[in-house]
Amino acid sequence: MTPRSPNPSTAEEFKLAKEILARLNHNRPVTQPLTPSTLTHALLFAFPCRRLTLSLFPFLFRLPSSPPSLSPLSLALHILSHLNLISPALSLSRFLTSHFPVSSLLPSLSTSLSLLPSQNSAFSTSPNSVDLLIKSYSSSFQIPEALSVLSLAKSIGFTPSLLSHNSILHAMFRSRYSDASIKKLLSEITYSGVSPNVYTYNILIRGFCSSGDFDTAIGYFEEMRMAGCSPNVVTYNTLIDWYCKSGSVNKAVGLLGFMLERGVRPNLITYNSLLNGYCRERRVGDARKLFDEMAKERVVPDVVSYNTLVNGYCKEGDVHGALVVIDEMWGKGVKGNVVTYTSVISTMCNAGNLSRAMEIVGRMRERGIRLNEVTFTSLISGFSKKGLLDEAMDVMKEMRENRIEASVVCYNALINGYCILGKMEEALLIVRDMEKERGLMPDVITYSTILSGYCRIGDVDMAFKLYREMVAKGVLPDAITYSSLIRGLCEVRRLGDAAEMFNKMIGMGLKPDELTYTTLIDGHCKEGELEKAFLLHYEMIRNGILPDVVTYSVLINGLNKMSRTKEARRLLFRLYHEENIPDRITYDALMDSCDKTDFKSVVSLIKSFCMKGLMDEADKVFCSMRERSLKPDEAAYNVIIHGHCKCGNVRKGLSLYKEMLQAGLSPSAISTIFLIKGLATEGMNEELNQVIEQLLRSSVLTDAESSKILADINLRDGNLEAVVDVLTEMAKDGLLPKSG
Repeated sequence: MTPRSPNPSTAEEFKLAKEILARLNHNRPVTQPLTPSTLTHALLFAFPCRRLTLSLFPFLFRLPSSPPSLSPLSLALHILSHLNLISPALSLSRFLTSHFPVSSLLPSLSTSLSLLPSQNSAFSTSPNSVDLLIKSYSSSFQIPEALSVLSLAKSIGFTPSLLSHNSILHAMFRSRYSDASIKKLLSEITYSGVSPNVYTYNILIRGFCSSGDFDTAIGYFEEMRMAGCSPNVVTYNTLIDWYCKSGSVNKAVGLLGFMLERGVRPNLITYNSLLNGYCRERRVGDARKLFDEMAKERVVPDVVSYNTLVNGYCKEGDVHGALVVIDEMWGKGVKGNVVTYTSVISTMCNAGNLSRAMEIVGRMRERGIRLNEVTFTSLISGFSKKGLLDEAMDVMKEMRENRIEASVVCYNALINGYCILGKMEEALLIVRDMEKERGLMPDVITYSTILSGYCRIGDVDMAFKLYREMVAKGVLPDAITYSSLIRGLCEVRRLGDAAEMFNKMIGMGLKPDELTYTTLIDGHCKEGELEKAFLLHYEMIRNGILPDVVTYSVLINGLNKMSRTKEARRLLFRLYHEENIPDRITYDALMDSCDKTDFKSVVSLIKSFCMKGLMDEADKVFCSMRERSLKPDEAAYNVIIHGHCKCGNVRKGLSLYKEMLQAGLSPSAISTIFLIKGLATEGMNEELNQVIEQLLRSSVLTDAESSKILADINLRDGNLEAVVDVLTEMAKDGLLPKSG
């Protein structure tokens, strides 16, 4: 093509441009430098040949002027984008946006456009070059510049495509622009007559989900459907992922059904999001079912799918289930990675099963999988908690040999191990080593751990020295820090200082937990200051912190020591109404405050725990009764047997049932019927027959013969449901024992 230059060009420049193209066409080198004018002519002569245009591309960055002349670069951007040579066009666009201001770029693009064939309307009205410039600015989050290009392009007659608007929109979300700015751009899109497409809506839905404004995201989902823009798998995946991460996996599953009804096939991302949602909610059984359904939908699980399922089993403490999944993935040809095994190792270390954890490490090494910082930290933490500090240090040494730098989290785990054993000098040396030799700044957990250790050994002065050090270094104490110091002060009977520290904690805006309150309450009780103890007790309730059984134990002990046993007993039975029960607590103090006249109330306490499904607590009270003179009667046994059977622990219920019979006590019909149902569900047929025969033998002989015969017949026929119905009717008619 013969170029149309806006300025008269010499015959020599035309000739040189043609000679350069001829050399390039025959793959011969071009050694002489090109002027901007010569390069412009060469580009025009080369158009529309893609190969010759590409051969000129390196010369664009070798122009002698500094900064380089903009004219040939603008022309080249037009030509490259028009010939769909996107990669070099995008490289040139990024060069332009980083070397020239917007005010120069747009006029140059407009001028260079006049050199190109006027018959091609695609050049004159909607040049791809403008889209590329906007994309370059947006990808580097230069949003004001992108918006300027958009505005200037429209003012000189260019019409940027929806791609430009979408790229700016995406960048605005990534840069956390305000909703008002985003909606302003949307209104401009609508005003310009450009209809949003599925990509526009996906950007909006993903952006508002990421910012936590799910209602607005759903609003755009409904809008796109009303506008006739069909959501695609990306749209659904975005919403499903948000539901799963926000703890609404059931809604995510509902959306999956909606998606299938509209003919949109879920992909691997869909299933991985749902697997993660189920596992986050500790519904690993449902996750496993979904995992198995993937094969039916011809979706092949990847390492992320397997890792999610492995982690789900680990959260449930089901290491065996996790290992089964790992074996399955290797059998399917999916290679596990360090994440796969670290989940299992971490679970085993937390459970104190270090030998099995090391077996898994051995399996990793056999398969050529390197341990990472998280794996090493899990092992160090596990050994440290067990007091196996030599082994923990060996792991730390191996970690360094593998050139993996230990993090503050790793050091904290090791420091905690030394603190547990009371080796405070060694713990402090590790803190100094991590700070001076490794360049790691101790964090609030580091300081809280070590000052808590000093408090435990009674060295409160050293604990406060570390407290002042952390504050001086700009490490803000947290609730654990203050609680440790308060506990240390209470242990050495410095109650006034403890109260002062408590007030300082509240002044810092930190919320004391039940342990902090209980520590101070205990301190006041030991000093005989029961009024102050109860004031704190009422304060914690006002602040929305429910006292637990430990708190009540402390208060009851304090009342007993002051010979206020009547108040102690009254306080004990407030537990009947409490919902917040801790996992580990002994009931010695509670039982000590009860005499035989309170036996019925103790049974009520057991019943309360059983009704709430807190069977560990019910067992603790029951065991405390047996260890004292308060021997459980028929009512106590019946209540706890009923509770265990209702909660699914049938074997425990059966054990208590047998123990009750050996003690010469008669189980009630209701508790026995619950036991029968449980045994049937578990398939324990031999035990089931024995319990039914025992129940029928204990019935009233005169009026129960017909019912007994009916029950026997159904039992022999294996019709257990009919047996249970008969026994229930017998109980209603008073033909079975009613004890308890």
